[in-house]
Amino acid sequence: MSLVSVYIIAYNEAEKVRATIESARWADEIILVDSWSTDGTAEIAQSMGAKVVQVKFSGFGDLRNQAIDACSHPWIFSLDADERCTPTVEAEIRAITSDPQALDAYWVPRRNFFMGRWIKHSGWYPNYRQPQLFRNGCMRYDSKPVHEGYILQSNKPLGHLKNAIWQFPFKNMAEVMHKANRYSTLGAEKIKHKKISMGTALAHGLWSFVKHYIFKLGFLDGWAGFVIALGNFEGTFYRYVKALEIQKGEVWRAPGHSDLA
Repeated sequence: MSLVSVYIIAYNEAEKVRATIESARWADEIILVDSWSTDGTAEIAQSMGAKVVQVKFSGFGDLRNQAIDACSHPWIFSLDADERCTPTVEAEIRAITSDPQALDAYWVPRRNFFMGRWIKHSGWYPNYRQPQLFRNGCMRYDSKPVHEGYILQSNKPLGHLKNAIWQFPFKNMAEVMHKANRYSTLGAEKIKHKKISMGTALAHGLWSFVKHYIFKLGFLDGWAGFVIALGNFEGTFYRYVKALEIQKGEVWRAPGHSDLA
């Protein structure tokens, strides 16, 4: 098997990062890319033998590119702090990286656990993000602050792993709301140049709900599917409203004392 580097991006993930690193113990190198967490995330990673690299956060694309730069082995496997590599995925990665005819990059399916159940629909399974297993030097990320895309530097087609890693995206409802708020703020920067109104914000939010709950069969996931769809409505709606707020600027600001005279 060729040597494999695993990189993990994290910020204030002390409650999750230990299990993530434990699931990747088989790797030849574990890199934790942190943005100066304040809850002991970096210290936990160091105590478990991971190499910690501190990076100022300026978007997830830049964060992942710096993570790639920190990896020293021929193959790279990407994990987020809320993901876990399973033994079946480990075995599949070992087989791929031992095969001289292997492709250069692979999609990795993710199985999500939320509200006490494994989600089977709602756009959450198999829930690919970017290719997570790839040869070093064959992939980069674009500079989008959130929901970053990837740039494949290979003429070979993308492969697919058969087995899924596990993802535990939220520990509670407070984290659902916190993440929606953070991501909508980052996402607003991507669309602030567009023509936006409160009507278009509502329309995009409603479509996001319908897409996840109806077309992606979220209703089959019970109340968890409803909460996922509602969260997508809120995240999308507020992304557009925050972009509109940026556009409005002074018009939406609170009046100062001089304005009351």
